[in-house]
Amino acid sequence: VQLQASGGGLMQPGGSLRLSCAASGFTFDYYAIGWFRQAPGKEREGVSCMNFASRHTYYEESVKGRFTISRNNAKNTVYLQMNNLKPEDTAVYYCAVVPCDPQGMGTIPGIGSWGQGTQVTVSS
Repeated sequence: VQLQASGGGLMQPGGSLRLSCAASGFTFDYYAIGWFRQAPGKEREGVSCMNFASRHTYYEESVKGRFTISRNNAKNTVYLQMNNLKPEDTAVYYCAVVPCDPQGMGTIPGIGSWGQGTQVTVSS
């Protein structure tokens, strides 16, 4: 089981980035996928998730209206479109298989592990 996050970079406040999470080694269609982030000196936090059928999504309060999660099951990939980026969005972003419903998301990978994250830095 592997989940590889990519697409991070350096962006000015107000800018946009799209992260990708490429999955392999399991039946992608069956599982919800979540995005997490960890800023220096802080605990990892859940950002957003989407269930297997794309019917349910969850967004952490601080990213609502700015971030959009989507998935392409044919490509075994989940995306996180991040708009109006803020300095407080600076973190390493990870994706993982976790339970997901509109009220919240799991905090520990259900299968596999965290995998390699991608750094997002928002700074002027």
